Amino acid sequence: MAKKTQAMEIQRQESAPTEEMERTRARRCFVPKADIYETDHEIIVLADIPGANEKKVDITLEKNILSISATIEPVRTNGYELTYAEYEEGDFQRSFRLSDEIDRDKIEASVRDGVLQLRLPKAQGAAARKITVQTK
Repeated sequence: MAKKTQAMEIQRQESAPTEEMERTRARRCFVPKADIYETDHEIIVLADIPGANEKKVDITLEKNILSISATIEPVRTNGYELTYAEYEEGDFQRSFRLSDEIDRDKIEASVRDGVLQLRLPKAQGAAARKITVQTK
């Protein structure tokens, strides 16, 4: 089910559909779970990308599509053989469709402890404002 907000379109998915993207790595690809917060001045997206650092995250904005991709290097332990695993390794990809309410030149991104934070400032004309009602 898709959810729409005024400034961005969000689709719920568990794993990235392979027919919508071209992959050069033969690895599983996940859609990172995200929380989205909105204030009068910006939208903040927090996306889980465990195992990724700032060097492995790629964010692009083309037309109205903001795309996130993160490449995760597999964890190998020398001297041990994996006998059971509940955690699956893979890369991450997710896209958001932005409206004209977002100021594309001021988008900021940071990553810390496996959480990507995107700050999407609203354009000047898109910010909510209070309109005073006058009597005549």
